Amino acid sequence: MKFKSLFLTASLAVSLLVSATSAMAAGYMPFILGSSSGDSVSVVVDKTKQALTENGFEVVGSYKPNADSEVIVVTNDALKNLAGLSKNGGFGAMERVSVVKRGNQTEVSYTNPTYMWNVYRMDGDIQPVQAAMEKALGNQKGFGADKPLTAEELREYHYKFMMPYFDDVDEIQEFDSYQEGVNTIEAGLKAGRGGVTQVYRIDIPGKDMTVFGVAFSKTEGADKNILTQIDGEGHSHAAHLPYELLVNGNEALALNGKFRIAINWPSLSMMGSGSFMSIANAPDEIKQSLEIVAGNE
Repeated sequence: MKFKSLFLTASLAVSLLVSATSAMAAGYMPFILGSSSGDSVSVVVDKTKQALTENGFEVVGSYKPNADSEVIVVTNDALKNLAGLSKNGGFGAMERVSVVKRGNQTEVSYTNPTYMWNVYRMDGDIQPVQAAMEKALGNQKGFGADKPLTAEELREYHYKFMMPYFDDVDEIQEFDSYQEGVNTIEAGLKAGRGGVTQVYRIDIPGKDMTVFGVAFSKTEGADKNILTQIDGEGHSHAAHLPYELLVNGNEALALNGKFRIAINWPSLSMMGSGSFMSIANAPDEIKQSLEIVAGNE
C-alpha cells in the first residue's frame, strides 16, 4: 500500500508538471473571430455593444477607421486592475473589438486577451477577462499569424533581429506633473493637432496613469491607410486600432510603431505588395504626430 501511495503521488506530480509545461508551451493568435452574419455593420455594432455590456464590460469609445469597419473599445475593473500591477500596464487596459464587412459577411473579431497580456508583460490573472470576452462574443477560431506564438515568445517579442521590444518605448514628452501631461494631451487631441483625435480615455485606479486611444487621419500612419495597405486579405486585423498614448507619471509614452504594428501582424512580410515596406514611413510619422499632440514639436 505504501508503494502504491508513493507511485500515485509520483504520477500526480508528473501529471501536474506535464500540464504546467503544456500550458507554458501553448500558443496564441493575435485575434479571435467571434462570429459572422449577414447583418449590416451598424446592426452588428449595436448587438456587440449590448453583449459586451451584459458581460461586465464598459464601452469607452468607438469609431470608424474606414467605411466598412467600426472598432469598439472596452474595459472593466479586472483589466484596469491588471494594468496597475505592471510597468506601463496601461497599454493593456482595454480590449479592442472590430466589426468589419468582408464580402457578404460582417465579422466580429477581438484582440486575444491572453496574447496581449503576454505581449505587454503583464502580471496577474487574465483568464477571467478571456472567459468574459468569449462568453460575450464567441470564439470560432484564433487568427492573425502563420502559427501560434508561445507565452515565452510573446513576452520577448520582436519582429526580427534589431527590431524593437516592448520596453523600447517612444518617449513622446516629459511634463512637470502627471496632471499637466493629461491636460496637455487632452487639449491637443480635442484640437486635432497633427491629425490625431481621441477615441477613448481610461484612468488606472490608484495610479498616476492614463491611457488615451487615438485615431490618425494624416500621413502614411493614418488608420485608413494602414488598413488599405496591409489588411486586405483574410479576416480583418482592424482591432489593431486605435493606437495608445500613455501618460505614466510625468511622462507621455507610446509603443514603438514597428513593435505596435508587428504584434498584430507578426507574419507580415518585410518586402513586396501589402508588406511592411508598404507602410515604411508610418512608425516615424506616428511618433511625430503624437509629439505634436503632446506639444513636443
